Amino acid sequence: MGSAVADPAPPPEEANSFAHTAKDLFSGAAGGVAQVLLGQPFDIVKVRLQTTSQYPNAFAAAKSIYQHEGPLAFFKGTLTPLLGIGACVSVQFGGFNWARRSFESANLSNGRPLDLSLKQIYGAGAFAGLANTFLSCPIEHIRIRLQTQPHTTGQRLYLGPVDCVRKLIQQKSLYRGLTVTTFREAQAYGMWFLAFESAMRSAAPGRGGRENIPTWEIAAYGGLAGEALWISSYPFDVVKSRMQTDGLGKAKKFVSTRDCFVQTWKEAGFGGFWKGIGPTLLRAMPVSAGTFAV
Repeated sequence: MGSAVADPAPPPEEANSFAHTAKDLFSGAAGGVAQVLLGQPFDIVKVRLQTTSQYPNAFAAAKSIYQHEGPLAFFKGTLTPLLGIGACVSVQFGGFNWARRSFESANLSNGRPLDLSLKQIYGAGAFAGLANTFLSCPIEHIRIRLQTQPHTTGQRLYLGPVDCVRKLIQQKSLYRGLTVTTFREAQAYGMWFLAFESAMRSAAPGRGGRENIPTWEIAAYGGLAGEALWISSYPFDVVKSRMQTDGLGKAKKFVSTRDCFVQTWKEAGFGGFWKGIGPTLLRAMPVSAGTFAV
């Protein structure tokens, strides 16, 4: 998805045109589908490690899932993100480019260079993450509930995504974890776009301009940006996953985001905020590379 950041800026009068926005949204949707299909098997291992202590490592978790639930279990909860991730990534890239053009207009108005500073790149990315929060929070909540429910038919809590949504709405819990999701999204996508743009700017002079950077190199920078995204925001993701697998109603263990942070620290210390980081980073490279290269 190199063009989402790498293309030369359009003239200010075209900056907010429908055509540019539509292009951003469509490109983002294509990248989002790539994210889900490449990353879902890694994601279920990550979530299981984050929310339970029954697995000593990622390999043991993957082996247990395969042996006891079958190969299709690695794609539990796929339908919801597959339907929603296109919208999420569209909002991410659409929001980033809207913020970028707003910064460009402000730079021109104040007599500064058109190109955004790296601080502005981070700000545009954080805005994209914030805009995405209200989509990503319920989508990920539904996926995580389906990924972690008992496998045996008689013990399942939800018959599928629709039943899960219905029950979460009944419990007024569809947006459970919204606060920590907001922190995660802002930090994650601020760093994602910052890391990618920093790499592109460093490479451009040696290539005679960023338009000459080959697709494989753009994909590599996208992959590295994915690593930066997760390393910078992972503790927030652990807390989010724990809150979104918590009991509902009277069975609720965590009364707030702060309480979840405190209890995680008391239970596992610093390491508790990094459970599942291995498969997450393993997934991040190809998923993020595919998103920027689409």
